[in-house]
Amino acid sequence: MAQILVIDDEQAVRDSLAKILRREGHEVVTAADGDEGLRVWRERGAAVVILDIHMPKSDGIETLVQLRALRPLLPVIVISGGDQTHTLGLLGDAKLLGAVRTLAKPFSLSELTAAVNHALGTGDGQAAG
Repeated sequence: MAQILVIDDEQAVRDSLAKILRREGHEVVTAADGDEGLRVWRERGAAVVILDIHMPKSDGIETLVQLRALRPLLPVIVISGGDQTHTLGLLGDAKLLGAVRTLAKPFSLSELTAAVNHALGTGDGQAAG
């Protein structure tokens, strides 16, 4: 199917998403933060990026802006469980900055699958920048 890059600082989230997406037939690569995610994307490319907002080093918003600068049509799905105040306002910001879909954690398998299928129909993310 497609290569998907999952960028999330939580190992359990990366592993769970990778397992689900591989069962759906996708090739999955992962990264633990925005800096690593950008490096992996430059080296390997991806058809879709799934990106957490709250991460150390480069956070998801900063990483989204950098990915959009490198490949404006790259489909990025932004995920978040909220911050310490349990607000999800940054998901709205991510949408304004070009995320094709946003998902609040926890999300269902059907929500994830629908977001990935939507993203695969929206852009040219196959080639690395």
